[in-house]
Amino acid sequence: MARIWILGGGLIGCGWAAAFAGAGHDVTVIDPDPAVADRIATVQAQALPVLQGLGTLSPRATTPAHVATAAEAGPPPVLVQENLPENLDLKRRALAALEPHLAPDSIIASSSSGLSPDDMAEGLARPERLLIAHPCNPPYLMPVVELSGGALTAPEVVDRAAGLFRAMGKTVLTLTRPVPGHLVNRLQAALWREAVHLASEGIASLADIEQAVIQGLAPRWCIVGPSTVFHLAGAEGGIGRFVDALGPEFERW
Repeated sequence: MARIWILGGGLIGCGWAAAFAGAGHDVTVIDPDPAVADRIATVQAQALPVLQGLGTLSPRATTPAHVATAAEAGPPPVLVQENLPENLDLKRRALAALEPHLAPDSIIASSSSGLSPDDMAEGLARPERLLIAHPCNPPYLMPVVELSGGALTAPEVVDRAAGLFRAMGKTVLTLTRPVPGHLVNRLQAALWREAVHLASEGIASLADIEQAVIQGLAPRWCIVGPSTVFHLAGAEGGIGRFVDALGPEFERW
């Protein structure tokens, strides 16, 4: 069991709290809003049967606590999962205020979708402790967590965080350098841009475009990714044969 602090009790923060608690960790959510206590309980109630069904609910599952400030949170955590709004100044101020309550080796993991870890770490006494750990929503259901460190992030911090998340049953995707949107959101955005283009050009209805993804792409992509789809389409020759056969045509798509 590791001590985990959740900074910010919105839906992502409470989802992370449920995931960590379901894995048997000692979880405290830090948020000054008194309404967060009810939100934690609601999300926890939603998460428990999901975790049970996924087979990731620990027999030592815990119930997250809620406090208003880090000063009330008790001994320092192994990891802080930050989930504040996407406002750089807000995150910097909150993390700077939090850091005096941490141990020298406490990890700060941010759920940020687009901010730079180096920008967020500015002003920290130990900037090497901060990395991005971006979940898909809700964190207790979706297996992926995307990790990226900045130029200041210590490699061993990324390794330690990856080990903790893998022990929870997460699929860890590690970026070699940070990029806004990480992997999942960038791939999702690329497909959505094409969907908007097709609809705006009147090529198909939005309903049919949605069905193209649901009935055409999703059954494939829940098993293999896009590169493997094309590799399999090339049969014995693999993706090389696919490119030889359809490469010029593919460029027109």
